[in-house]
Amino acid sequence: MASLLAKHHDSLPFANHKDLYGVIDATQLGDVPWQCFSVKHTGERPEVIPPWMDKEYDVWFRDPRAMAQNILANPTYKDEIDYDEISKDPDTHGSAFVPIILGSDKTTVSVGTGNNEYYPLYASIGNVHNNVRRAHRDALVIIGFLAIPKTDKKNANDEVFQTFRRQLYHSLLSTILQSLKPVMTKYEVVRCRDGHFRHIIYGIGPYIADYEEQVVLGCIVRNWCPKCLAIRTNLDGGGLYRCREHADLVVRELHWEVLWDEFGMIGDLIPFTNDFPRADIYELLSPDILHQLIKGAFKDHLVDWVLKYLKLIHGTRWAEEIMSDIDCRVAAVASFSGLQRFPQGRDFKQWTGDDSKALMKVFISAIEGHVHQDIDTLNQIEDALTRFHHYRQIFLDLGVISTVSLPCQHSMSHYADMIRLFGSPNGLCSSITESKHIKAVKEPWRWSSKHNALGQMLMSNQRLDKLAASRVDFGARGMLAGTVLSNAIDDLKRKRAQTVIALADELYPNDPCDPADIPAATCPRHEGSLKVFNSAAATFYAPSDPSRIGGMQCEHIRACPLWRNLYPRNDCVFVNTNPDVEGMQGLEVARVLCFFLFKHNWIEYPCALVQWFDKLGNCADEDTGMWMGKPSVCEDGSRNLAVIHIDTVYRAAHLIPIYGSEFIPESINFYHSYDAFCSFYVNKYADHHAFEIVS
Repeated sequence: MASLLAKHHDSLPFANHKDLYGVIDATQLGDVPWQCFSVKHTGERPEVIPPWMDKEYDVWFRDPRAMAQNILANPTYKDEIDYDEISKDPDTHGSAFVPIILGSDKTTVSVGTGNNEYYPLYASIGNVHNNVRRAHRDALVIIGFLAIPKTDKKNANDEVFQTFRRQLYHSLLSTILQSLKPVMTKYEVVRCRDGHFRHIIYGIGPYIADYEEQVVLGCIVRNWCPKCLAIRTNLDGGGLYRCREHADLVVRELHWEVLWDEFGMIGDLIPFTNDFPRADIYELLSPDILHQLIKGAFKDHLVDWVLKYLKLIHGTRWAEEIMSDIDCRVAAVASFSGLQRFPQGRDFKQWTGDDSKALMKVFISAIEGHVHQDIDTLNQIEDALTRFHHYRQIFLDLGVISTVSLPCQHSMSHYADMIRLFGSPNGLCSSITESKHIKAVKEPWRWSSKHNALGQMLMSNQRLDKLAASRVDFGARGMLAGTVLSNAIDDLKRKRAQTVIALADELYPNDPCDPADIPAATCPRHEGSLKVFNSAAATFYAPSDPSRIGGMQCEHIRACPLWRNLYPRNDCVFVNTNPDVEGMQGLEVARVLCFFLFKHNWIEYPCALVQWFDKLGNCADEDTGMWMGKPSVCEDGSRNLAVIHIDTVYRAAHLIPIYGSEFIPESINFYHSYDAFCSFYVNKYADHHAFEIVS
């Protein structure tokens, strides 16, 4: 590089890293400077003053109004932002409403190295589409680091300290958001990146938080519902929704003990939303799929209940044998692109949200045959709440559990209303803020000197925002031509072929003869070479997949005799045999044995050698909700093989063995799965797109 620059009498753009940082710091694009204020306890002071009362807490934040304006001005969002008009207030007629979505979640940047806990506050706007927010495209930004008051053990449970800690949380949120208050009732004119100037009115939008934080936000007693007034001991017994007007009334009229015991409210706390117009914290608490469904109702409840159920029905010793077999079944599931494997089954200590989501995709088939069909609706937990409540009764009737009054499960009863209010809940899930921790907190901390790291982390975030804004600006000016998806999009424009059984059928598609009846001697001959490939890439639109912008997805299908020099891998695929019919009625399942390519009359034919699977029945299995199939064989017992054009392959398919009620040998590995079992479920839970096409 140096010699090339010298040849043209040019120099490097930056002298050193300090010069580079100086250029970034001087950039005005995306620049929202950090600000700081300090807080301390100002209430009554006892004779013996605990240390926490004298301590000042620094809070760093960025102007949320400026951050919202940056998002509105981002040209990459111009087709992915919706604007609505305010109609109730005459002063705001014709204005576009921009709800400020908030999220906070305490996180630790390291383990066992001292006090490395941070409390980041994130913000977004409700106008951008869910897929933008989930794809980490800077539509979710960090706007503050909240203070974390701490004290010694003897004062940790002191009521005064607990009240201070809870109220401080609300006071900090209120202070950070103050710049938005004037433009919540009077519009401001903002230039949006679609080229239009709009009257913008801001408001407090949904708050992304797990249950523990929702309790603090709603000033609610733990184990009560922060959304409704249902009694703690019978949460699913029904109750009116909480609201700001009702809360203000009962706090004003009732004693704090009555509030605590009868309404589950902490009467001496004031929610931060009381400082803003049109803001009701009880309405704004959003559903949280990660902690309420995936980690809560599924992992912490249902998986644990199955174990207790088996112990109650079969006794501890035999139940442990069954659970070991379930672990073997989970471990024996074949590999699939994007699907996590569990080599040791589901019994390990440190669970993450991704672990729970992955287990959900294989759990039903793993417990089939061991668990009574009264819980056959586990596979519909997300969209069949009524039946879920009905079938979970077996755990209560048999004494497996003592109560089903659980906040995480009860929260599902509010999902329908929350979806009507906020739209799809996957755009308001705490997994978004937890993922943002990596870029906004954990990585900047690792880049720091670890000494007084917060200031360095603030600077790193500011520089990253400037770089992101600069890249967007360069793209808008045409300085960054094309995208990494350009070639993939061109490939998608190819014509989808019909199923090809042989070269004769490809060359003579209108021939009325059945290719199987044509004598081999009269078929077109190919005497040239074949190119064999170990994999093929399938690129397709999957609009329901939240992890890809625009629905574009690419996956690799393997047909490898020695994958990673350890074992053969031959994936299964969906083959499009009838384009006029949707779903499994127009698809067949096949296992790819080989990918190859040859030329005939100067035309290339990319093909696959596959073994067909026969469907078992004309519809999905009633108990599991999944289609079933088995390897197809000819009348003489040989495998039913075919050569198909690669254009007929729709995408990869994932099959899970039908284990039945028998125990499987512990020696079976996941790469034996497709060869060791004789019938399979077509796993519609492998990913969002599979669920869409197989359901």
